[in-house]
Amino acid sequence: MRFIKNTAGNNQQDDAKLIAEYKNTGDLDALGTLYNKYMHLVFGVCLNYFKDEEQSKDAVMQIFEELVTKLKVHEVQNFKSWLHVLTRNHCLMALRKSAKQNNVSIDDTFVENSEFVHLDIDNTKETQLTIMEKCMETLPEEQRKSVDLFYLQEKCYKEVADITGYDMLKVKSYIQNGKRNLKICIEKNSGE
Repeated sequence: MRFIKNTAGNNQQDDAKLIAEYKNTGDLDALGTLYNKYMHLVFGVCLNYFKDEEQSKDAVMQIFEELVTKLKVHEVQNFKSWLHVLTRNHCLMALRKSAKQNNVSIDDTFVENSEFVHLDIDNTKETQLTIMEKCMETLPEEQRKSVDLFYLQEKCYKEVADITGYDMLKVKSYIQNGKRNLKICIEKNSGE
């Protein structure tokens, strides 16, 4: 079985040399060579998340642009694994951002229709926000801080842990318990 070789060690050594060259010289050709080795994998991960070829191609380019800065500040042992995590996080953040942008097209006849009854939606939202604010105040401090940073300020788990000084597992627990307690409080106060 001589024709089967384990080249994983060589790949990591080659990757490490290219990373070192890029960090020392800032030469984008070294980074480009390194990225080209794994670009097909990055595209595959993006396509898996976005289910759209053009959006995935755009993401591949955006991830390369992220690499230019992130690779200089991170200590990377296994580039392929690190790149996979970077790609996955990029896709998840892009999906999260696009989910928040709910674009609704309204055609003119709908708005000008005399039979259309305008609902007092603003008061309903205002009431819900007031209830949520009151319920946030009832949460224990750790849960309140964690929920606020994660959901309202859109920080990731690591950022919440860094800001608060809490352990990563504690942060996840505070967020999960805080979300549950918040939901219970809102449901209880909405029914009144």
